[in-house]
Amino acid sequence: MQKRFTEFSTNAFLKIGDESLLEDYKTSKQAELYTFIRTTSAKAEIIVDSIPYTIKPKSVLVLTAVQYVQYVSGKNLVVYQFNREFYCIKDHDKEVSCAGLLFFGNVHVPIITLNASEEKKLAILNDVFMDEFDTEDTIQAEMLRMLMARYIIICTRLLKAKEGYVETVKDSKIELLREFNLLVESHFKTEHSVSFYANKLFKSPKTLSNTFAKLNTSPLQIIHGRIVLEAKRLLTYTDKTAKEIAYEIGFDDASHLSRLFKKNTQLSPTDFKKQLQ
Repeated sequence: MQKRFTEFSTNAFLKIGDESLLEDYKTSKQAELYTFIRTTSAKAEIIVDSIPYTIKPKSVLVLTAVQYVQYVSGKNLVVYQFNREFYCIKDHDKEVSCAGLLFFGNVHVPIITLNASEEKKLAILNDVFMDEFDTEDTIQAEMLRMLMARYIIICTRLLKAKEGYVETVKDSKIELLREFNLLVESHFKTEHSVSFYANKLFKSPKTLSNTFAKLNTSPLQIIHGRIVLEAKRLLTYTDKTAKEIAYEIGFDDASHLSRLFKKNTQLSPTDFKKQLQ
């Protein structure tokens, strides 16, 4: 059983299904999507970054897009997967954003054990998701994003309340990535160079590049990805011209943003806007 929502104008998508969604991960590969795996009546076996995990029944496992995942076994699972364009294109409180607590804020892979009440709450929310998939109208995308925000808020609260919860240690690769993401979130409209963020983190650009390479990304990729994401956001949700958007994101010359945008999306900002219409 699988349900998929696709917003062709932004390349956003959300998938909800059972363990069949994890078949592509029978051999270890990078997740590339933000993923929630909820067990119901049976346990699941998952390997994350070469570490095996046994997920007990009535639990939620949270995965980031940068982790390597191998699905070993499990049945009656409830799986949610989405890309940056689906959820991160909207503004969210930092704690429940794509650089927030669930995805880049814990020393271990977050596994949340559910009591009967919590399990029921997530099951009801899943039913609402399913109903919304069958309601195709102009506000479907907004409704699905709101529901995902609610799901993330619930899981964040449960994780923070969990005994033994420990925030990520300062020197780990994931913590460095999280701090970099949060800095980019604060400064990407004015600062586009890796050296600026490296200085803020008291690291050399080379150290950042070498560390992030182990997570299959790069500092410049993250900066450019956030710029393009903001451009998509403004093109989608405002009436600003491509030139106005370029200046708002810190480009003196609109053609610089246009080249970066096209490199990442295969469309110019103007063509992207036309596609929305």
